[in-house]
Amino acid sequence: MNVKGTKKKNQVVTENIFEQQELLKKAEVIRENLTASTWRELETNGKFDKNAKISFISDDMLILGCDVGSETHYLRAIDTRGRELSKSAFSFGNDAEGFLSAKEWAVKIAAEHDKKQIVLGLEPTGHYWFCLATWMISNGISVVQVNPYAVKQTKEVEDNSQLKDDTKDPKLIANLVKDGNFGMPYLPEKIYAELRRLSMFRDQLNEDRIRNLNRLHREMKIYFPEYKDAFGKVDGAFCLEVLKRAPFPEDLVKLGVDGIKQIWHEAKLRGRGYVNAKSIFENAEKSIGIKDGAETSRQAVKWFVNRILELDEQLTDIAQQLNQKCMEIPYAENILAISGIGETTLSGILAEMGDISRFDDVKEIQKLSGLGLVACSSGKHKGETKISHRGRKRLRYWLFQAAKSAVAHADEFKELHVYYTTRKDNPLKKMQSLIVIACKILRVIYTILTKGTKYDPNKMLGDIVRPNQELTQAA
Repeated sequence: MNVKGTKKKNQVVTENIFEQQELLKKAEVIRENLTASTWRELETNGKFDKNAKISFISDDMLILGCDVGSETHYLRAIDTRGRELSKSAFSFGNDAEGFLSAKEWAVKIAAEHDKKQIVLGLEPTGHYWFCLATWMISNGISVVQVNPYAVKQTKEVEDNSQLKDDTKDPKLIANLVKDGNFGMPYLPEKIYAELRRLSMFRDQLNEDRIRNLNRLHREMKIYFPEYKDAFGKVDGAFCLEVLKRAPFPEDLVKLGVDGIKQIWHEAKLRGRGYVNAKSIFENAEKSIGIKDGAETSRQAVKWFVNRILELDEQLTDIAQQLNQKCMEIPYAENILAISGIGETTLSGILAEMGDISRFDDVKEIQKLSGLGLVACSSGKHKGETKISHRGRKRLRYWLFQAAKSAVAHADEFKELHVYYTTRKDNPLKKMQSLIVIACKILRVIYTILTKGTKYDPNKMLGDIVRPNQELTQAA
C-alpha cells in the first residue's frame, strides 16, 4: 500500500510539474504575442460604434477591470460571458514593480483559461490613470475607459446592493467593457501634449491672479474704501505701480499730487494716470478707511500687487508659447480669418480638442464638448431640448467664448445671431442662439483643419437653410 501510494503521489506531482511547465510555455507565448490596440488603430479607420466595440471584445480576450487609486489599484478578471476568472481582487502599487506584478497576474490567468489577448478597463479618475494606461499600452495590453457615471448607475445590478468600493468596482468596470460600453482613452502626444499642458498652466495662473486680485480688493475696501473712485481700473498698470509704493490714504497724502505724478513718469506709462493724480489725492484726503492694523495690511497689499505683476509676466510668456505652438498645426492659421477668434481663443480650442484625426465626424467633438443636444420625452410628454453639459468643460467654455466674440465682431455671425433670435418659426433665445453659433464655429474649424480650406463667410451663410419666404424677403 505504501509503495502504491508513493507511486500515485509521485505521479500526481509529475503531472502537476508538467501542467506548470505547460502553463509557463503558454504564458510565454502570450507575453510575446500581446498587442495593444489604441485609438489610432480603432478610431481613425471609420466610426468605432457600439457594434465595433462589441466585436473588438473577442472570445479569446481576457477582460480586466481596474479601480484606479492614488497609490493602490485593484484588478479583477472576467471572460466574455461575464464569468469571473480571478478568485479575488488583486491589489498592486502605482509604480513599475506594481505594474509588472499586475501584468504577470493577468498573463497567468490568461494562460490558465486559453486567452490570447488582454484588455484593461478603467475609470478616468483624475490624473492617476495616466501612467498606468501608458505603461500597459507600451507592454501590449489594450486599455479602454468606462464612464464613472455608468459604474455608479450599475452598482446594484451586480449584487442588488448600494455598496460601491475598491473591490466591487473592478468587476462592474469589466462587465461594462464586456458589453461594449467603453471608449478609447486619448492622451495628447507631441505638439498636442505641449498645447494641453500650456493651456492648463494658463488656466491655473489665471485662477491664481483672480484669487490674488480678490484678496487685494478686500484689503483696499477696508483701508481705502474710495479706491475704485480714485483709481478706476484697480489692476491697471498705473494703479499697481502706485499700490506698490503707496497703497493707503496716508501714504498717498504724504506723496502729494506731484509724488503721484512722479510714479507715473518713472514707470513710463501711458493713459490717464497723470491727469487722475489730483483725483487720487483728493479721495485719499477724505478717506474713511480704518487705521488699526494698517501696517500689516500694507505689506499684504504690496505682496498681492507683486504677485499679480509676476503672474502677468508668466501669462504673457505662456501666451507667446501657445500662439507659436498653434501655428505648427496644419491650417490653424486659416481659422484666424474668422473675425473675433484670436490666438488666445484658438489655442484654447485646439488644446482641449487634441488631434483632429481621431474624429470621424464633427458631432463627436460636439459630444466631447458637452454641446450635444439631449431631450427627455415619453408618450405625449415632450421634454425641453438642452445641451448635455457632459464632456470637456474647458472646450465648451472656449467654443462659447468664440461664439460671443464672433457675434460681436464678425458681420456674418452677427447676421446669423439676428436670424436665429427673430425668425418666425422657433425663434431662439439669445443664449440658445450663441450655443448654436458655437456649434457652427466648431463645424467651420473641423472643416478647415480636415480639408485645409480657407474660411469663406459667404459660404458659411449660404449653408443656412431658411424658409423660401424669408429668402425672398432677404433678396
